[in-house]
Amino acid sequence: MNETLKYIRERFACRSFTDEKPTSEQIGAIAQAAIQSPSGMNRQHWHISVVENKELISEIEEEGIRVVNATNEMLAQRIASRNNSLFYNAPCVIFIAIKKPDDAGSELIDLGIISQNIVIAATSLGLGSLHCGLAAFAFAGDKKEYFKNKLSFPEGYENGIAVLIGHAAAKQQPHEPDQSKITFC
Repeated sequence: MNETLKYIRERFACRSFTDEKPTSEQIGAIAQAAIQSPSGMNRQHWHISVVENKELISEIEEEGIRVVNATNEMLAQRIASRNNSLFYNAPCVIFIAIKKPDDAGSELIDLGIISQNIVIAATSLGLGSLHCGLAAFAFAGDKKEYFKNKLSFPEGYENGIAVLIGHAAAKQQPHEPDQSKITFC
């Protein structure tokens, strides 16, 4: 099996990170993999903000939890069962901002591609990762513009998704692929 397929198979949703930060070289390589993602008509309507500042990560996480608690009881209970954490102690969070989607929605497709490049690159470097859609709650409250400014989102861009990066506290098994999801014609 080639290396790329190996890393795709090994990737798992990491929900427990150690305090050890990835190296600057690792984060730089992941950022480069992100911006090498293909995009519809090569418009590259995305922007990544790499956050390693623990205080800023905590501030964004706290706001996200506050908004969830105020708006979605079922999700609030789920988060509470996971130690009231959105970011699971990740020492690095990559926020991907996208230009407000056009009618074709290609920005949303591009968002999936760039976030997948990030998690596969992280896996190939021996790091854990997690796609974190719940980060969107931090951008749904009163601090939305404040966070967009802190993360240097370009004008007209909105938070798309966050990807958590760090050293996994424990290696986990990836999910078992459902082979019934494949049809060969």
